[in-house]
Amino acid sequence: MRQIRIPKQGEMIVEEAQKPVAGTGQVLLKIGYAGFCGSDLNTFLGRNLMAKEAVIPGHEIGAVIEEAGPDVPVFLTPGTIVTVNPYTNCGHCAACRSGHPNACEFNETLGVQRDGAMRDYMVLPWTKIIPAPGLALRDCALIEPMSVGFHAVSRAQVTDSDTVLVFGCGMIGVGAIVRASLRGATVIAVDLDNDKLELARRLGAAHTINSKEQDLHQELVRLTDGLGPTVVIEAVGSVPTYQAAIDEVAFSGRVVCIGYSKNDVTFHTGLFVKKELNIHGSRNALPSDFEAVIRYLQRGTCPKDELISAVVKPEDALGAMRKWVEAPGKVFRILVDFT
Repeated sequence: MRQIRIPKQGEMIVEEAQKPVAGTGQVLLKIGYAGFCGSDLNTFLGRNLMAKEAVIPGHEIGAVIEEAGPDVPVFLTPGTIVTVNPYTNCGHCAACRSGHPNACEFNETLGVQRDGAMRDYMVLPWTKIIPAPGLALRDCALIEPMSVGFHAVSRAQVTDSDTVLVFGCGMIGVGAIVRASLRGATVIAVDLDNDKLELARRLGAAHTINSKEQDLHQELVRLTDGLGPTVVIEAVGSVPTYQAAIDEVAFSGRVVCIGYSKNDVTFHTGLFVKKELNIHGSRNALPSDFEAVIRYLQRGTCPKDELISAVVKPEDALGAMRKWVEAPGKVFRILVDFT
């Protein structure tokens, strides 16, 4: 079978490997589509310090069950279209014990700390398999990144009385926009790219702000009658957006942090106290978030084609990654077609 590997910075190869076999409690998947995400891009660029050496990337997955090993539940039958929960959890750390396996202290994500899905076949424990009835195989590769944004909205406990500001209209930010809108909130999307902002409107944002062309603070004063958004979701991971999240959120508001900033961020911590803020981290997603995304995609209202920047065969993956490096702000998702 074919598999893609990143042997070192700036390189990507397609190599042959032996087809795996499902053991007890395991499922053999035929990979249909696997998505490249920001962590894969950083691995390719040598910036992902969490990635194992010479990793097989990919944890955004659309697959078909080819074979179920012994002791696999009967609902996981061959031919079923599925996606995958790509995170591990130890079951013993503080996060696992408190019911937050997505934040396991010892998590190893497929395509990062463990070899991922950029290959024709892979074997996984049946507990990580999530059926996606009614969805196209290709579209299943969109579920995991959107679920991360869905999870952030759950962390903020968003309701229809909230005004939610989302920094960043990439795939994860898009997930947050969709989920907050589905909950009835008024959503304000902020980005530097007008095409992404236009898509954000179609996905549920009531207002958009291009912070390169418009005064962010003045626009928020206008849109919120001077009160500020009750919830801010940071899905960029930059120093300015982290600082703006604290500055612009309403008094007694909630800030949810998804993005990883590559640089240290300095805050005026007095605002934490004066505003009595609730500041939350948001990591990965729970099975319930995956299921919520599947229900959303089943509606058929999502402009899925516009979330997929390119679909390439394994042999063309290196070229697609190089193009992404040249224009990182213009890419939502690159899918690799293993069908």
